[in-house]
Amino acid sequence: MRELSRKLLPSTSALAAFDSVARLGSFSLAAEELSLTQGAISRQVSGLEEQLDTLLFDRTSRGVVLTSAGADFARAIAGALSQIRSASLHAMTKRHSDQLNLAILPTFGTRWLMPRIPGFVAQHPQITLNFATRIGVFDFDRDGIDMAIHVGPSGVNGPEWPGAECTFLMDEMVAPVCSPAFLAAHPVSHAEDLLRLPLLHMASRPGGWKHWFESLRIAGSISEGMRFEQFGSVAQACIAGLGVALMPLFLIDSELASGQLVEAFPHQVRSPSAYYAVAPMSKADFRPVAAFRAWLLEEVGRYREKEEVVGW
Repeated sequence: MRELSRKLLPSTSALAAFDSVARLGSFSLAAEELSLTQGAISRQVSGLEEQLDTLLFDRTSRGVVLTSAGADFARAIAGALSQIRSASLHAMTKRHSDQLNLAILPTFGTRWLMPRIPGFVAQHPQITLNFATRIGVFDFDRDGIDMAIHVGPSGVNGPEWPGAECTFLMDEMVAPVCSPAFLAAHPVSHAEDLLRLPLLHMASRPGGWKHWFESLRIAGSISEGMRFEQFGSVAQACIAGLGVALMPLFLIDSELASGQLVEAFPHQVRSPSAYYAVAPMSKADFRPVAAFRAWLLEEVGRYREKEEVVGW
């Protein structure tokens, strides 16, 4: 059994030599590629054939040609050798540069986080950031993610994310917004007037409108309008005049400043949702995670000092 196990695990040197000859069709070219002598390549290949008890090449006066068994073997090991090379490169690179795989929310990431990222890069040039877009709870290990920016319930308990540490970042203030043309065509004198208009909904904030109306002690039937997964999409829908949306004001600064969007009714409330930095417990002390978390909290602190938003 031990002898069989040994035969099933040829040395990487022998496999590399065989792979090179198989691709180039020549012992001399393989020797040049691997910086070895032609004799060394020949010995490696012969030893592999002996170990496998299989002829891998037909030697002729015009060179070498893969046998049928050799061609099958070459195809089978090509992917494995490629994976070993990639893993080795990753390990070599990681000695000089830490990697942080970060999952971000689409609109928060592009509108709030990205403009500030150069500051982190300047402070931590040795950390390489890799970004992925994720909405909702996911499996950190399966997705290969070290940390995530996540939206969850506001409050002391925060979001439920098994096996993860959640660090509160910020609340959000929301208000109903629409395009100026839509508001001109559908004047809103009282908050109740909004109940008669098409209301746009965010999939991640299913109770948003209910919370807003309850803050004014208004009871009524909330229309089932269009539903969106990203704030960027719902903002564009508002600009196009499709209805009124409840939007976090800090995410639409530019649209409000340019006049593309206006508040449909002047009432802002603290959303039941808040933003968190989330990392699996296994990565809580991982240096790039700790560095990014600390930097992020500093940025949030500076931002909140500048913003004169009621409720913060």
